[in-house]
Amino acid sequence: MHTPLLPLTRDLVLIGGGHTHALVLRKWGMNPLPGARLTVISPGPTAPYSGMLPGFVAGHYQRAELDIDLVRLARFADARIIIGSVQGIDADRHEVHVPDRPPIAFDVASVNVGITSDMPALSGFAEHAIPAKPLGAFAARWAEYLDGSGPASVAVIGAGVAGAELAMAMAHALRAKARAAQVTLIDSAAALSATGDKAAATIRRAMGDLGVDVIEHAAISYIASDHVALEDGRQIPAEFVTGAAGARPYGWMAQTGLDLHQGYIRVNGHLQSSDPAIFAAGDCAHLTEDPRPKAGVYAVREAPVLFDNLQAALGAGTMRRYVPQKDYLKLISLGGKSALAERFGTSFSGALMWSWKNHIDQTFMNKFRDLPQMPPPALPRHHAAGLDEALGDKPMCGGCGAKIGRGALQSVLNGLPAPLRADVTPLPGDDAALLTTGGVRQVLTSDHLRGFTNDPLLMARVAAVHALGDIWAMGASPQAATATVILPRMTPELQHRTMAEIMTTASNVIRDAGAEIVGGHSSMGDELTIGFTLTGLCPNAPITLSGAQAGDALILTKPLGSGILMAAEMAGQANGAWVMDAFRQMVQPQGEAARLLTNAHAMTDVTGFGLAGHLLGMCTASKCGATLDLDAVPVMAGAQELSAMGVRSTIFDDNRALVPELPLGGKADLLFDPQTAGGLLAAVSPDQAMDLCNDLRTAGYPAVIIGRLSDAPGLRLQS
Repeated sequence: MHTPLLPLTRDLVLIGGGHTHALVLRKWGMNPLPGARLTVISPGPTAPYSGMLPGFVAGHYQRAELDIDLVRLARFADARIIIGSVQGIDADRHEVHVPDRPPIAFDVASVNVGITSDMPALSGFAEHAIPAKPLGAFAARWAEYLDGSGPASVAVIGAGVAGAELAMAMAHALRAKARAAQVTLIDSAAALSATGDKAAATIRRAMGDLGVDVIEHAAISYIASDHVALEDGRQIPAEFVTGAAGARPYGWMAQTGLDLHQGYIRVNGHLQSSDPAIFAAGDCAHLTEDPRPKAGVYAVREAPVLFDNLQAALGAGTMRRYVPQKDYLKLISLGGKSALAERFGTSFSGALMWSWKNHIDQTFMNKFRDLPQMPPPALPRHHAAGLDEALGDKPMCGGCGAKIGRGALQSVLNGLPAPLRADVTPLPGDDAALLTTGGVRQVLTSDHLRGFTNDPLLMARVAAVHALGDIWAMGASPQAATATVILPRMTPELQHRTMAEIMTTASNVIRDAGAEIVGGHSSMGDELTIGFTLTGLCPNAPITLSGAQAGDALILTKPLGSGILMAAEMAGQANGAWVMDAFRQMVQPQGEAARLLTNAHAMTDVTGFGLAGHLLGMCTASKCGATLDLDAVPVMAGAQELSAMGVRSTIFDDNRALVPELPLGGKADLLFDPQTAGGLLAAVSPDQAMDLCNDLRTAGYPAVIIGRLSDAPGLRLQS
């Protein structure tokens, strides 16, 4: 008997991707709570580890070494990840507000968003300086400046020991580039008051050796393009200005209604706020029972306690208390591969301390680089022959990667009787049917996708754009849609939350395309599936597969690679930034592209059968062949790297079998990759192709001419 999946009953939302939440996600992946649906909200797909920032600035680490890949970590935890900046929490309604999406409801939530900075409020800072966090923008600016030539002038504003670390790292990096440099640390108080006298003396000596000037107890008047002006009249030369002073809580916390301490969320020993369903950890929280300074070590130590208490709040286990240590080991980078270690007033410094610090940092990051391989559930002892082979050694793909192969589909469809109705026009090979209703031409299509992301909103947006592709590809104007939604088993409350996200999003996408959702059907099953049946109106003759002509240029409006990227993401092999970039391209509607291509001779959308399969369909219907310029075919970031690793979508082999004459290997493999919500492939007059491509690119589509049609049958690559 089939064993159904356990229903979902509670929503846990992690707000922020800080160190505490990253560790909670890792623990959740190893020991999930059945019945709980987990969501993490982060402003970006990665979370930088601040402990390695000075080493990166000094040149000891590559940029990517600092990043915790939250997309990959969320997949490991079977969590939904939402990329966006939180604007607020409605504690009464238990909802989180993120721009451009409906409120995200929760039963239990946790906040781990860190702190922000007042520095942009300094006169001239926004125009002429950059904060050290967020890391992405800072890293790009620093790399550009470091690679420059001539004398350098840098100013680091405040932040105590952290500012000193940054100044020493910059001075070391500039010295390694053999650039004459003036590096100045400016602090409104004593720069090293958080350390003991011996440690402070060591740090000052290291700064002196690196040529770092230290200005203390100094107020800044304004920042200009080439200097920092102090209130006492001094002007400090500085072409590059940064810092992390003026730490403060995010402003939206003041609107939550939670009890705060100087803007930070007050939490008890269980890390609970004044609302028992809302927890907080890390720098954004204030420990009321035992206040501690803002330091990453506390965020890391809070993680196992928070994990247990979140599960307890969801109904499993009992709460336990977090007891912070009285002091902690401070490891401070000294520019080069030397560091200072201090605890309880005792300090040591040198290369050995750097090795120790590097070991601690790398050990922490390896927790997220080397996620444990969780074994799949064991098969029943007695099972039918062939079950192992049918399951395979990787997860079944979602989206178009889960389609049935074109060969099996076509053999069945070809066996169906021809239409008898006069108002139904057969269009062999096309994905939409052509109807005539009251003298008006109307196209009808249906498509659905097996879920490949845990975010119902994103899944709805992709599914709607994907289904609309068949209407756009025929040059029709979308008219009406019905939705078909299968939800995983869940409680009525979670059903309501999920359907609200799906239908609100789908309605927006369909309406923006010029159509309306007029109804649909919903049910529950083992996994999320979203589909749409659509009609479109054709004021002119529809664009079909059969109108292409030898000599036509082939235009593609989106890059390839979504099938490989989604397959890799489901297996935990994809870079999170690549995945989010793929989603960004998948949700791009093709309505304006279709309007610009209204005079195409033939057109299709590139979906489950891959570029080669859909081009073959066009060539077969039009009785011609095609030559592809493989170098010109655009691909998504990361697709070629993953393909070279052997990543393949479930339907790859079926797609490859459609066009055996094309070569395998390298970039050519992407021609058989199934695309979800892929681009339009249009055959256009060669004298119009370049102008059309320029118009498409102006409209925001990365359109490219990828080949030409010919009289010779079959597909081939340009030599």
